[in-house]
Amino acid sequence: MIIARDKKRRLRDPERTRERLLQAAFREVYRYGFQSAGIDTILAATNVTKGALYYHFESKEALGYAVIEEIVAELNRDRWLRPLQRSKDKDPIDALIGIVQAIPARPRDVKGGCALVNLAQEMSHLDERFRKRLERIFNGWQEGIVMALRRGQSQRTVRRDLVPEETASFLIAMVEGYEVLAKNAQDAKVWNAGIRNIVGWLNSLRAPGSRKRSRSRRSRRGSFDTVTYQPVRMLHRDRAKRFKTTHEKEDEQ
Repeated sequence: MIIARDKKRRLRDPERTRERLLQAAFREVYRYGFQSAGIDTILAATNVTKGALYYHFESKEALGYAVIEEIVAELNRDRWLRPLQRSKDKDPIDALIGIVQAIPARPRDVKGGCALVNLAQEMSHLDERFRKRLERIFNGWQEGIVMALRRGQSQRTVRRDLVPEETASFLIAMVEGYEVLAKNAQDAKVWNAGIRNIVGWLNSLRAPGSRKRSRSRRSRRGSFDTVTYQPVRMLHRDRAKRFKTTHEKEDEQ
């Protein structure tokens, strides 16, 4: 009797019901995209009635907006902004490298890709309210990196010739670009290669005096020893050579 009463209370808990709907909607959208996400599938996963869903969200679009604002944005804050805030007393380049290296590369992560980019690619040109919500996440992400780089410049650990806004947007483009490439290839090796290139590029942002101190710290700690950086231009050059060789062989045939 007590168990039945507790179950009934949980089912009537509006905040818990709303959270369950949000989580189920996020999983469905992440797996199939917003347009293909099924309301009936979300209801079945949560054991919630359609009336209860529309009590919390007036439409499927309203549910999608909430997924962006309360889950996708929170994932970005957890992965990037909060670690940067906790690292105010550290070298910002070290903090950014740590964040990049901590991005998961499990098969299911590679398969699904980045939720933020998936939604931006699918919905930005279809729904302006989607686009603006996603834009706010990108802007907040960039601003968090900008603040960290400016702090590094004031501490003389980051090169003074950098424009923080441009550098931050380039970092975001590299991270998201490699995540898209890894998703397309369905291969974690692509993302791991991306991490190596991003880390190498981030190290190039250090102020000259800071690079010596950083190398000394890494040699003492053994940090980043497993990261063998291959510059992006070398990677592209190797691909160009392979492309040329392949076509030369085809021409000979």
